[in-house]
Amino acid sequence: MKHDQLVALEAIISTGTFRGAAERLNKSQSAISHTIRQLEEELDIVLLSREAYRPSLTPAGEVFFREASRVLRQMQDLHSTAARLRAQEEPEIRLAVTATMDLDLLLPTLADIGLAHPATHIRLAMEMMGGPLARLMDGTADMALASIAGVPLDEVVAKPIGEITIRPVASPKLGLPSGNRALSISEMQCLIQVVTAGTGGADHNQSRDLLPGGRKWTVSDLEAKKKVLIAGLGWGGLPDHMTVSERSSGELRELNVDGFAPRNTVLFKIRRRDQPLGVVASALWDRLTPHR
Repeated sequence: MKHDQLVALEAIISTGTFRGAAERLNKSQSAISHTIRQLEEELDIVLLSREAYRPSLTPAGEVFFREASRVLRQMQDLHSTAARLRAQEEPEIRLAVTATMDLDLLLPTLADIGLAHPATHIRLAMEMMGGPLARLMDGTADMALASIAGVPLDEVVAKPIGEITIRPVASPKLGLPSGNRALSISEMQCLIQVVTAGTGGADHNQSRDLLPGGRKWTVSDLEAKKKVLIAGLGWGGLPDHMTVSERSSGELRELNVDGFAPRNTVLFKIRRRDQPLGVVASALWDRLTPHR
């Protein structure tokens, strides 16, 4: 049994076809088929049913693949460890951070890393919606700090580092009824809901917490959104840490909207399994621990 045989099997299961596995591994389809045939002959087990258009695991194949997946993850971790051991400090590390995160919680750690590794340039990009994941998966970020919504968990390592709360708010200028009465969807549909554009492409624009049938404005970032809300032009969700003083002063007030309760989201540090971290990025990864 060889490592490349397990890699080929994992690629077939992940992509759903021999052709997809061949494209992922930059090999011919016949080479992939031959590799799997060799593995099956060596094991004397039929791993894949080829009766349908898409190959599927046999019952024995399912058991084998569960163990093979575990071995592959361990091999990736070993490759990462070896890469770190032979690596020099990298000239640059690239972070893609969700704009909903309180950056004040990250800056002390970045300051320590900067002092310990002054030759390494830190490139920090604040991203909206699925932007951090898009940057991580397209290779333009070494690490993402974001939620794991839509994250291909078999391709990444993700560890929780904190939590944020996003709640709907509006200015008293908007003229909504005071008090804690729940506002119905029909009451809100005539008002503008302000949302932020995603930075990860069309597939990562806001899809959650959208009022059905309502008016909508889209802005580029959370600071712009906050200014639009304070001006009384619409309503929308903002992270709690961005509105502490405004909610205290009454400049913004929390809304009780049917179906739009405050949403708690866990944030994770995320890295790709197939891209080992360098010396400095590994140090940063280790320093990013859950905050209270």
